This record gives sequence, structure tokens and C-alpha cells, in this order.
Amino acid sequence: MLAHGQTVIQYVERLAPKALAMEGDKIGLHVGTLQKKVKKVMVALDVLESVVDEAIAEGVDLIVAHHAVIYRPLKHLRTDLAAGRVFEKLIKHDIAVYTAHTNLDVAVGGMNDWLAEAIGLVDVDVLDVLQREAWKKLVVFVPATHKDAVFQAMSEAGAGHVGNYSHCSFQVEGTGTFLPGAGTNPHIGSQGKLETVEEVRIEMVIPASKQTAVLKAMLAAHPYEEVAYDIISLEQSGQAYGIGRIGYLPAPMTLREMAELVKERFSLQGLRVVGDLDATVKKVAVVGGDGSSFASKAIFKGADVFLTGDIGYHTAHDAQADGLSIIDAGHNIEKIMKQKLAEYLLEQLKANGYETEVIASAVHTDPFQFV
Repeated sequence: MLAHGQTVIQYVERLAPKALAMEGDKIGLHVGTLQKKVKKVMVALDVLESVVDEAIAEGVDLIVAHHAVIYRPLKHLRTDLAAGRVFEKLIKHDIAVYTAHTNLDVAVGGMNDWLAEAIGLVDVDVLDVLQREAWKKLVVFVPATHKDAVFQAMSEAGAGHVGNYSHCSFQVEGTGTFLPGAGTNPHIGSQGKLETVEEVRIEMVIPASKQTAVLKAMLAAHPYEEVAYDIISLEQSGQAYGIGRIGYLPAPMTLREMAELVKERFSLQGLRVVGDLDATVKKVAVVGGDGSSFASKAIFKGADVFLTGDIGYHTAHDAQADGLSIIDAGHNIEKIMKQKLAEYLLEQLKANGYETEVIASAVHTDPFQFV
């Protein structure tokens, strides 16, 4: 069974919800349609002509990319020019292109977590918090005979997670009353007769993003025709979302040693370093792509070194003056997303019985080289 294009993208957006994208970011479907069956998906960092040629050769139906194929306004679509040929080939070969950019950067378990993981950071936190997920409390009244089933269903759908604890709830026994009216089909009792039932009040916190899923699971497990429940907005906030990560190396090392580690982990020919190569570093800030605007945040958070790409000359001078070392490994270290996202999508598709293939683009798209 092949997955529908929209099904594939639902899995992408489960990892990287659109709501996490920064304002103005060009995410979503750029070319083609998702209203078709997909035999093969390819995950790419950039959608260049060489990548499209690869997709054609591989029989790909859908490209899931990190960088937008349409980023600046198109002034023309000339097929005698390189940019126009990209779109001509995509359309002629019925290849759709979907982009997940800053939403994948911000996502928990997304781009910046993959980068932090690649260099072995521990005690990792968000570098620049953009938002925190709202929390709610779901209160439901369940007959005692079904409390375990409803509790378990809600837990598995995402309710009751507090920090590293799951299945967190408050339960208290009580007495419920109801009188089934005309046209009802009560699980307990009969029409026109007041019923008294031993019930359990279950309270569980839920992230706002999982409210629909938890409600669906709760209602499916609940025996009543009409379920009594409350949803209460809470002042507390939950998961932090933002750009970049900051954490600690497992053991201190010199800036030179860390630069060599980064070269090895990301298969780089070379990189640029700002700072004393013999200085000891321990606390590391990471931002995938162009992190120039986050150098001050890395300083504020007490980072010894900032791993990112596209650092400008004057930004490097400012960081050096403030005692922040920088490893500019280039924008292309984001290529880590190709294999990581491909593995995630394949796992999701297989778990749900789909035979759609997922591959990572093998084309190297870094325009820079060292000589």
C-alpha cells in the first residue's frame, strides 16, 4: 500500500508543525500536488537542478526539502535559464516539492537537536526561546468500571506528561447522577429513570497541540453516549520552542580539538575558527545555517564557543572582543537533516503499513570548497 502525499506530509508536520515556523518563512508545498499516491520520497537540503536530476533518475514523486525552492519572488519562468529548468523538470516529471525550514529548525528532535547530538552535547537547552506551548487540563468523569481504560487511552495519546514523568493524573471517587431523556441509548440505566453511578474524576494536563488527539482517544474509550468533561486553560507553560541549542561537551577540550571534532562529524574539508585555538571550551551554542544574528544570545547564555555558519567579518570581530569563540562550519552542515528526516519518515510509514520508499539525496550541494 502506497501512502498518499498528504499522509507523508502529516508525518513531517507531526515532527515539525507549521506553527513553529518563523514569521514570513516560505514553508509548505511549493510545486505540484500532494493529492496523489507516492511511490518514493526523497529528502534534500537544497532543490538544485542536480538534485532534481537525481530525483528523476530515482523515480521520485515527492521531494521534502529544508531550503525553499521558491524563496524570492519569481520575475519570470524561463526554461532557457537554470532556475526555470528546475521548475520545468519538476512539472514535466510530476515531482512535488514540500519545504520544512524554520519549523524543522525549532522542532524538538529536529535540525538543531540533530546538530547538538552529532557533536555529543549533553544537558541541552534551547538557545533563543521563541514560544512556549500552552498547557491545559482535561477533567473527565468515568464510571469506575472503565477508569483504567480511559486513563490509559488518554496517557497514550499524550496526556499526563510532566517533565520526564508520564501517566500523571489525579483521580478521586464520587457519585454521578443523570436522567436519560427521550431518544437516548444509555450505557447504564434506562430512559426516564434517575440513575446514580459510582464514578471517578480523572484530571490530566495536556499540551494544547495534543488536545484533539487526547479528546479523540478519551471519547473512544469512554462507555457513555454523552461524556461529561471540562477543558481548563492553565497559566503554566510547557515545552520551550526556539532557535538553536546550548549545552555542554562531555569533557572540556581545546578549541582546536573541537574544530577537528566538527570536521570529522560533518565530513568537512575545512572550516573557519575565531578565537584562541589552545583555549579550553566546554559550553557550546549551536545554530544550523546562518547564525550571525544569534551570536549575542550565545554570549548572553555563557557559551564558550558558537558553532554555526555564514558568520560575517564584523560579527566575528564583535564576538572575539566579547570573548566568544566561533566555529563557522558552513551552512551546509544542515545536510545532516537528509538522513535523519529520511529515517524518521521511513519509520513512520513502515509502522503504519505503507510501502512508500524514502531516500536521502546523495548530491553534494555545498557551493564552497577549500583549496
